[in-house]
Amino acid sequence: MKLRVPHIISVAILTLVCSELLMSQGVMYWESNFDPITLPNITMQTGESEGEAEVTLFTSGDAEISADNTTTAQLSSATDTLLTEYKLRFDGDGTTKTGGATAGFSSYDSFLSTPAYVTYVTDDNDVKVKLSVNAKNYNDQLANAGTYTATQTLTVHWVGP
Repeated sequence: MKLRVPHIISVAILTLVCSELLMSQGVMYWESNFDPITLPNITMQTGESEGEAEVTLFTSGDAEISADNTTTAQLSSATDTLLTEYKLRFDGDGTTKTGGATAGFSSYDSFLSTPAYVTYVTDDNDVKVKLSVNAKNYNDQLANAGTYTATQTLTVHWVGP
């Protein structure tokens, strides 16, 4: 079977187009899971407790981070719940370093209901993402002593390019 020049050129062009498509695919992954956040005890009715953990997100494009807004993300024990708020910060601002604006403390059930936008800056393929949690008693209530747990799940979505 003879290959004709137009066939060879077609195959060469197709190979170049496909390799460009494959090479332009972005990279995005978490370095690891966040370490567990252990909060200090709340010692008075009006007291608060805050803690944080940090992990690196590797990306070669813009991304959005959303959160779980179910009761799984609320600090609870067998008998009580605590007012649970989360905050998200980045080590970059999306202008000079990959990152974005701080998403200030908000209740577990509305945290990142509008996803946090991470803007990629060329040649800065990682951003440190810091998750903070704040716990306190509800107004005029005192939760029982004990161990309270919650699981907050952050999901990163590719935006591009």
